[in-house]
Amino acid sequence: MRIGTVATRSRRAVALAAVVFTTACTQSPAGEPVAPRSATEAPERTQEAPQSFTVVGTGDVLIHPALTEQADLDGGAEGDGELDFRPLFSGVKPVIEHANLALCHLEVPLAEPGGPYSGYPAFNAPPAVADALVDTGYDACSTASNHTLDRGEDGVTRTLDAMDEAKLRHTGSARDADEAETPLIMDVGGVKVAQVSFTYGFNGIPLPEGKEWLANQLDPDRVLAAAEEARDAGAEVVIASLHWGQEYQHDPTQEQQAMAERLLAGDAIDAIIGHHAHVVQPIERVNGKWVAYGLGNHVARHAEPRGVSEEGIAVRFRFTRTEDGWEVDSAEYIPMLIDLGPPIRLLDLTRGDAATAHAKSLERIDEIVLRRGGAEHGLARPGS
Repeated sequence: MRIGTVATRSRRAVALAAVVFTTACTQSPAGEPVAPRSATEAPERTQEAPQSFTVVGTGDVLIHPALTEQADLDGGAEGDGELDFRPLFSGVKPVIEHANLALCHLEVPLAEPGGPYSGYPAFNAPPAVADALVDTGYDACSTASNHTLDRGEDGVTRTLDAMDEAKLRHTGSARDADEAETPLIMDVGGVKVAQVSFTYGFNGIPLPEGKEWLANQLDPDRVLAAAEEARDAGAEVVIASLHWGQEYQHDPTQEQQAMAERLLAGDAIDAIIGHHAHVVQPIERVNGKWVAYGLGNHVARHAEPRGVSEEGIAVRFRFTRTEDGWEVDSAEYIPMLIDLGPPIRLLDLTRGDAATAHAKSLERIDEIVLRRGGAEHGLARPGS
C-alpha cells in the first residue's frame, strides 16, 4: 500500500470539515510516479507537490460462498475458521500496489468474525476480505451498492467498523449523519483527492425513516452537491464511484449516458468509475473527461457463471498538473479474469501467458471497452 500516515476516521465538528488521509506519492526526476514506499516507512514530505499521480479503480468485490470456501482452503486446515482471501487477489497485486491511489468497490456488507456468512440475495461476507484488500494495496473502497442494506443498519455499522480496523478507508455509507456529511479526502503525496460513492437503490429495501444518511442514493444533484462539498473542503480532484446501469448488459443505458454527460459538464467531478453490471462496459471521453461505465466483477463466483461475468478490468488514470488544474493525460485499462480453478484466482491478462491462455476473453474485453471511441482519445491497454 501507499499509506504514509494512517489517520483514524473522526466525527465532523463543523460543516464541510473533511477527514484527510495521507498516501505516499513520489516522483522521478522526469516527473513520473514511481513505485510506492512501504506502509511501514515514514513519508518524506517535499517542498514541491507532485506533477503527476496515478489512480487505479477496479470492479465489484462480490463475495459468494464459493469464495469464502476458497479462502478457507487457502487459510490452512479446512473448516478451522482461518480465512485468507489474499491468494485470491495476488495475481493483480502488482497493478494495485504500484498505483499512487487504489480504489475498490466493496459491494457487500461484512459480518462478525466467525459469521454466519451468506451470499445472494442477502450477503454477509467475512471481514477478512477487508484485510486482503489492504494487503493487495487498496487505499479506499466505495460502499454504496444495491446490497448495502442487505443486513440493515447493523450491517452497515459492522462493515465500516471492520474497514476501519483494517485501515481501509470508505465512502458511500455511514454510521451517523456527521460521518455521512464528511467528505472522504485522501492526501496523495500533497494532492488532495476525494472519492464520492452513490447507488441507484437497495433492492427494494427502504432507507430507515430519519436515517436517510445511512447510504447514498444516486441522484445527479446529490452527486454534484457531494463533489462540491469535497471541493469546498479542499479537494483538488474528485472521482465519482457510481453503482448504476443494467446487469449483464455491456452497453451503457441511456440513463447512464445522460447522467455522465451532466456530471462531467462542469468542474465538480474529474472522472467516473462505474459498477453493478457484473460485465465489462465501455470507457469513453465525455466533455473532455473519462467515464468507465462498468468495470465488471473484480472477484465473484456466481452460481451460474456466464463467462462474461468472470471478466473485468482495472482502469488506470494518470493525472497531471496543468495551468488550469489537474487533467488525465493517460488513460489505460487492464483486462482481468476470475479463473474458477480450482483454485479460484484473479488473473491479470496482460501478464505472463494469461493473454494466450484466455485469448477469447481478451479479444472480447478489448472490443467492448473500445466500442465507444475511447482509443481515438488515447485510451490504451498496456502491451497492446
